[in-house]
Amino acid sequence: MSDIVTIDTHYTGRDGVAACYLIVDGDEAAFVETNTSAAVPALLDALAGAGLTPEAVKYVIITHIHLDHAGGAGVLMDACPNATLLAHPKAAPHAVDPSRIVAGATEVYGEENFAALYGEVRPVAEQRVRALEDGASVTLGGRTLTFLHTRGHANHHFVVHDSAANAVFSGDSFGILYPGVQSNGVFAFPSTTPTDFDPDAAHASVDRIVNTGAERVYFTHFGSSTELSTIAAQLHRLLDAQAAIVDDADDDALSEAEVDARCLEQTRALFEAELVAHQLADDAEARALVAFDVELNAQGLAFAVKKRRFKRSRAAH
Repeated sequence: MSDIVTIDTHYTGRDGVAACYLIVDGDEAAFVETNTSAAVPALLDALAGAGLTPEAVKYVIITHIHLDHAGGAGVLMDACPNATLLAHPKAAPHAVDPSRIVAGATEVYGEENFAALYGEVRPVAEQRVRALEDGASVTLGGRTLTFLHTRGHANHHFVVHDSAANAVFSGDSFGILYPGVQSNGVFAFPSTTPTDFDPDAAHASVDRIVNTGAERVYFTHFGSSTELSTIAAQLHRLLDAQAAIVDDADDDALSEAEVDARCLEQTRALFEAELVAHQLADDAEARALVAFDVELNAQGLAFAVKKRRFKRSRAAH
């Protein structure tokens, strides 16, 4: 059995959308990502399948605090009594007190949709949470896990380099690679969801992951790939295209609603061109998978425009 187990959480009721990972080294284990509380039984089943009990879990690791990555952390931590939660310094306080994250997501999705998507978001006791600075490392059995801060998608994001596998667990910093939309070559794309899209930082994060010398990347969305250079080139190209959408929409003559509409129109056009290029334009399943990200990415780009406007306004006064 592999020492890294991919666990499909069946997030949003679909296969191949969101993964968590179980790392096993000797009699110690770690989870990377938790998805939502609904995913916790699948994570514990994978642990049992590896011949380990919850007491063997040394670490629960979240790459960032977005709820499709960390929403189940509290429930999983309660099930794993010896585990320490490892998080970015800016994410750790929200794991201890998730009320702001929950309130923000509830405002966006509504109470009913929030409950369906994320279920219970349980706090983690502060003494069980450890914040990892850039470059910090921990040991798991005979391997070293090193944590690299990677802004661009979120300012509270890190990735994890696994020395034994020479692999990186990338969260959302190396884009999205749904298995269901791989056809004519690799189709990876950046995640620019609200509220921290920073194209310069995102470019730097992609390069930082490649420069680890890792042979494989494990994506939260979804699975793994060894084609790092190909994926990096595609991400750089699309990050430039999305930054151009922000620049184009950053027009003081546009109302906020018009900014939203322009970002959505241009993001849809960008993804449509990618679907055509990868011979996926007539693939209903591919379109359905990508459609949700198109909407979220457009919202993130529009938010970036509004953040710029706010900063200019504040500077003027």
